[in-house]
Amino acid sequence: MLSVLDIFKVGIGPSSSHTVGPMRIGCRFLEDAAKADLLSKAVRVKVDLHGSLALTGIGHGSDKATILGLMGFEPDQTDPDEAETAFAKVREQKKLKLHLGQEISFDPAKDINLRGEIIPTVHPNEMRLALLDANDAEIFDQTYYSVGGGFIASEKQLSAPAENDMIALPVRGDFPFESAEALLQICRDNDAQIHDIILRNEDGFRPREETLKQIDKIWQAMNSCIERGLKTEGELPGGLHVKRRAPALFAKLEAAPLANEREQLFDWLNVYAMAVNEENAAGGRVVTAPTNGAAGIIPAVIKHYCVQDEPNINHIRTFLLTAAGIGMLYKQRASISGAEMGCQGEVGVACSMAAGGLAAVWGATPDQVERAAEIGMEHNLGLTCDPVGGLVQVPCIERNAIGAVKAVNAARLSLHSTGGPAGGHKVSLDQVIETMRQTGLDMSRKYKETSEGGLAVNVVEC
Repeated sequence: MLSVLDIFKVGIGPSSSHTVGPMRIGCRFLEDAAKADLLSKAVRVKVDLHGSLALTGIGHGSDKATILGLMGFEPDQTDPDEAETAFAKVREQKKLKLHLGQEISFDPAKDINLRGEIIPTVHPNEMRLALLDANDAEIFDQTYYSVGGGFIASEKQLSAPAENDMIALPVRGDFPFESAEALLQICRDNDAQIHDIILRNEDGFRPREETLKQIDKIWQAMNSCIERGLKTEGELPGGLHVKRRAPALFAKLEAAPLANEREQLFDWLNVYAMAVNEENAAGGRVVTAPTNGAAGIIPAVIKHYCVQDEPNINHIRTFLLTAAGIGMLYKQRASISGAEMGCQGEVGVACSMAAGGLAAVWGATPDQVERAAEIGMEHNLGLTCDPVGGLVQVPCIERNAIGAVKAVNAARLSLHSTGGPAGGHKVSLDQVIETMRQTGLDMSRKYKETSEGGLAVNVVEC
């Protein structure tokens, strides 16, 4: 079983798979080299990015993330401004101080190769790193994969299927579950809510008090991201000249809080989601929820329904625990990688998680929570990932706003439903997760974070 803190991780934008993952890979590679007692012999490091990592690597900041990882920067501890300064220094001086090692000559233009023509067979986000000695001979090399949500894996790990869809970790908790149906049965057997079961599983990882403290920190990071996005104006980097819209919309809502109250439900959800994803697009500090490209949906729904009048910490915890449990199912049974699943695996999963979390806050039964999560994904099936210019901006920012609205509606629909197929529930969460997986496998690679199809080729960059 995964932990809640595996699903929600603090990192920097714009992409969990293209930024957070490569940063972690760079750091892990040098740690592995040091364990092999080969790091000290290196005078050069070479990095090859394959598949999706190469095709949208520049727009997603993969080159910058790789360099930061090789320097020892950790995603959850990285200050975006400090990272930008360190990256600029490497480009200017052509020198790189290796994590755990010595300073070497390093030219990003020559030592990071974008090999988009290489189509990986194990996973679309493939990254090969090598250390070279004074004779320019490779002395240590490894291939890793950034598999979505900031998770990374070796070829060996990906080539060995997880038994019963359970990721092999030393801790599983008292109530391991491999499917939504298994989770619901656990709830029935223990007369418990989904968030109760997830929290009891977390007790196997760490003391309860520490878990709650970390969950609260996750929300604090989400909320801080919203607040920064609501007041930071200007144009997003990357060349598309996309203007930040959240500050202006927020000012309008603040000036007329009761005008058009029915329609403003959408406006508030929109502004919170867009604030987060504008921050993400600028390389800011965000929480993968479960990815960076879909990071705005869960914070937006929590902000509006659990914090708008006065913060309710118990509701926030219930929401995040429930959402994380749903996210675990997608991660274990399918994927949360846009390069594998398209945007259904990012925005679709985040919408599903948010729908289930909000339903739980509203007092839904475990079956209704499962229904909300299913509805949230069912109407995102087939959603493509075709970012214009290889940037996490168009359509990604608005897509989070739409996803937040969908999540709320899914939660409402679930609460109005009755139990079982006779009550109108024809599709289970397990069935929709499997359908998402199959759809992702069938989807053309043009529509899976490569910017080779869809909006990415039909919208003129200007």
